[in-house]
Amino acid sequence: MKIDSREIKRVLKFASIGVLNTGIDIAIFAALVYALGWPSLPAQCVSYFLAFLNSYWWNRRWTFGMRERGSAKELVKFGLVNALSFLCATGVLLAAEKGLDLAPILAKLVSVAASLAVNYAGSKLWVFRQGPELGSGN
Repeated sequence: MKIDSREIKRVLKFASIGVLNTGIDIAIFAALVYALGWPSLPAQCVSYFLAFLNSYWWNRRWTFGMRERGSAKELVKFGLVNALSFLCATGVLLAAEKGLDLAPILAKLVSVAASLAVNYAGSKLWVFRQGPELGSGN
């Protein structure tokens, strides 16, 4: 399978939005845990959700170039991919924090890697899949 320059650009855009989302996620998580004294699990839910909203907007518009109005079906699909990604990340977060006795912020960093592949594959192949360029349609 040959990867063309458009696909390379798309992957780079996805990665840069991922860095932005990770920054948002970690910053909010750290603020909730360290500044406000929240436990890791509720902080994880809030920080991940806010990064999710940012991710949807930027990936839909910028990475995948979708200009028409989004559908409820698309948002549900994006939500399902992110729910699976969230479950992976949260499982790793809790295992690293409790099982490996890592500080919450270090456990959070480890958890980010767990969600990356699920999120990209789901977004590219299922949520924002477009006609012949990316496959045979939705």
